[in-house]
Amino acid sequence: MKNRRSFIKKTGLFMGGLSVLPQYTFTSKFQKKKLGVCLVGLGNYSENLLAPALQLTQHCELKGVVTGSPNKIPVWQRKYGILDKNIYNYDNMDDIANNPDIDVIYIVLPTGLHSRYAIKAAETGKHVWCEKPMAKTVEECEAIIKACNKNKVKLSIGYRMQHEPNTQTLIKWSHTRPYGKIETVKAEIGFNIQNPGNTWRMDKELGGGLIYDVGVYSINGIRYTTGSEPISVTALHKNTRPEIFKEVEETTIFTLNFNDGLTASGKTTAAESVNILKADCENGWYQLQPFQSYTGVKGKTSDGQLLDTYIENQQAKQMDDDALSILQNKPMMVPGEEGLKDIAIVEAINESARLGSSVIL
Repeated sequence: MKNRRSFIKKTGLFMGGLSVLPQYTFTSKFQKKKLGVCLVGLGNYSENLLAPALQLTQHCELKGVVTGSPNKIPVWQRKYGILDKNIYNYDNMDDIANNPDIDVIYIVLPTGLHSRYAIKAAETGKHVWCEKPMAKTVEECEAIIKACNKNKVKLSIGYRMQHEPNTQTLIKWSHTRPYGKIETVKAEIGFNIQNPGNTWRMDKELGGGLIYDVGVYSINGIRYTTGSEPISVTALHKNTRPEIFKEVEETTIFTLNFNDGLTASGKTTAAESVNILKADCENGWYQLQPFQSYTGVKGKTSDGQLLDTYIENQQAKQMDDDALSILQNKPMMVPGEEGLKDIAIVEAINESARLGSSVIL
């Protein structure tokens, strides 16, 4: 006992000495400072946006990839130093379950493949980040959420705009109403696409079509700007170039109705360049234009206030926010339920356009 007391005194643990030791003495060996991220799918978004952004993040880092293109592997390894043991294909990605380097699996595939591989990711016991739109159908979204809950992993949907500071101002104003009651909202996004190319975005089966690809920005923007959920939708599809847009719509226009009489108009199109989110209120208005771009999101208000807070990289901010939610065991900013709500509206938009009448949500 005497020797034990002597040891305790010497190590500073006697009489409450534990409290004076720096916290990192206990955490540095047991808690990662950065989460390892594995990108599933090495297309344009992973190659040119997510991978570069992961070089800027503070709380997560690129550790692995899943690809069906062996020729891409040496390029990614040279550029990012990814170890051989952290390279997977779509057949063996289940083995990520046994890889301590990887904490998060990020699904960056065509929309029609999200459900299948997000579920596979969840079954490895790793946290799941899934690009928007979440999936093709509500049923697929529900299956992803169920798989993540069953495997006790966190799920986040890649709505980078909700992490962007000027957008967060609009989200805050949906509750504080600095310009009074919101009366109407407009959210339009489009590109003048002359030659869309033969990509998955033109393939209906793979989840192509602008209403999925960028239309969800309009839907999500309306929802976070109003802070409310719509009760019905009326929509129509337009196609002035059927020889090009054979399987998917060129333009979709829709109106969302809310319980309090508020209405919102949305549009997504490949026939013109437009990028605006605007709220008209009883005592003024505010808008972001552009509201969806990778850089340069900015806006203004009716009384001359500028919304122009700058961040270096939206994707880095998004992934750091999501990593912190995991590290600190906090709710995700954009959970799976958020993606599901948008897809429920997408399905109702398509149904309304097919029927030529309003659809109740």
